[in-house]
Parts: sequence; C-alpha cells; structure tokens
Amino acid sequence: MDFGEDRYGTDVLADGWRQRAAKKVARVAAEEGLVVEVAGDGFCGAVTKVSQGLVELEDRRGKRRLFPLGAGFLIDGTDVILDAPARQPSAGRSRTASGSFAAAEQRARVARASRILVEGRHDAELVEKVWGDDLRAEGVVVEYLQGVDVLAEVLAQEPPSADRRYGVLVDHLVPGSKESRIAEAVARGPHGAHVLIVGHPYVDVWECVTPKAMGIQRWPQIPRGIDYKVGICRAFGWPARDQADLARAWQRILARVHSYRDLEPALLGRVEELIDFVTQERAS
Repeated sequence: MDFGEDRYGTDVLADGWRQRAAKKVARVAAEEGLVVEVAGDGFCGAVTKVSQGLVELEDRRGKRRLFPLGAGFLIDGTDVILDAPARQPSAGRSRTASGSFAAAEQRARVARASRILVEGRHDAELVEKVWGDDLRAEGVVVEYLQGVDVLAEVLAQEPPSADRRYGVLVDHLVPGSKESRIAEAVARGPHGAHVLIVGHPYVDVWECVTPKAMGIQRWPQIPRGIDYKVGICRAFGWPARDQADLARAWQRILARVHSYRDLEPALLGRVEELIDFVTQERAS
C-alpha cells in the first residue's frame, strides 16, 4: 500500500475543518438600486436605504420592508452576504451625477440667455437630478413646455438668436411621428439656425430610466389607446386614479435614478449634445 499520497486530504478532526469545508459566499455592498431576493421569504426588491445594520428593499409595487444586513440574500439565484456600503473617500476630485468632474466651489454663474427646453415637468426633474450641477456651473436654465406642440409659439414670443440659442429635448422623436414633423418645420423656419431639437425614441421620459435601475427585465408595453403613464402604473400595480397618483409614481421612478448609469444612452447623448450647443461661445 502506498502511503505517499494522502487519499483523504486534511485531518477532519483538526481545528477549523468545518470552516475550511464551508462554501464560500460572496460579500456584496448594499448599494442603492441593487436588486436582491430574500432567501426563504421570496421578497425581491431594490435597495433604497441602509441604516443601523438594516437594509430597506422596495419591490416593483412600491412596497418597502426592512431586513438585517448579512447572510440570507440572493442575487440572480446565488447566495450573497449583504454588507453596508463603504463610505466614499473625500480626497480627490469628485464627480457629478452626470459623470463629469465636479468644479471647485465658485460663485454662481449668471444665467445665460441660451437655455434648454424640455416637454414637461418630469423631463425637467430628470435632467436636473443628473445634470443639475453641470448646468448651474454653466449658467444654463432648463424650462419646460406643455408639450412640443407649443414650441413654435414660444419661439415666436422670445425669438432665438446667435446669443440666445435654444436646445430642445423631445420625447418620441422618431421618423413619421408628430414630434418629428414639428421639429422639421421649426428647423426649416426662420429660427432654425439658432435652435437644436433632439430627442429620444421612447414614448415618455419615464422609459429613459433603465430596466436595471427599476429592478425589472423590461418596461411594460402599453397598448395604443391607453394613456402611457396610466398603463405603466397599472402594470406595476400602482394607483392611477388621478394626477396625484401619477406624480407619486414618477417620484418612485425618479428615486431609482442616482447617476447617468441609470439612464438609457439614447437620452444621455442627446442631453450632452444640447448642453454643448447652448454653451457654445459665439464665433467672432
């Protein structure tokens, strides 16, 4: 018999054998927006807050529950241990929510005559949350229209010029849409040289938030004839009786946005394009 090979590995009676045999479980920081499942409970939701050893999860219906940090969670079916997220070091240059380097503290810049126009309040709030620091540093004001239908009227009341450019962000700017026809008419009109109209392909800015940030596989498809926001609320099981319900639904969605990483590239590029356009210095 050959005793030169240890057929049984280490001594199972030695100290620590259980720890060595135990399955290694990954430790994951409970960052806001991380989607986890509670093992043995079935509750699945995104992290909204971590405090005093507890993690708060919100499911797709807006229900929130608290759980102790530690073991007992799943990510994509795999056991994980949730830890409190580490505090970010204050040294070095910080970044804004848009991903750009934050400028050193300085006096507020006087607002430019040029500005960015968006279709509604929700668009304005989303742009403010992600690009607000950048816009304030550049002195750019964001104003909202009550729909792109009134754009021509707004331009006629306060005509743009080389020193007063308008950048316009439009929902559902796809070939053949009403929005695209309005944009083409403005571009051909007397103000076209000083107006840049860009847009994303989604019916509403709600859908510009990534499914990952929302903790879903994909946004629901809303049939024609049903108001988009009402349809989304019903699909998620949220109240949709009146404008107050829709406003609360939007706040739930907006709360899932923490930086540019939570937005679709189709929106990111267009907003950056508008900022460049309205901050471009007039050629001498």
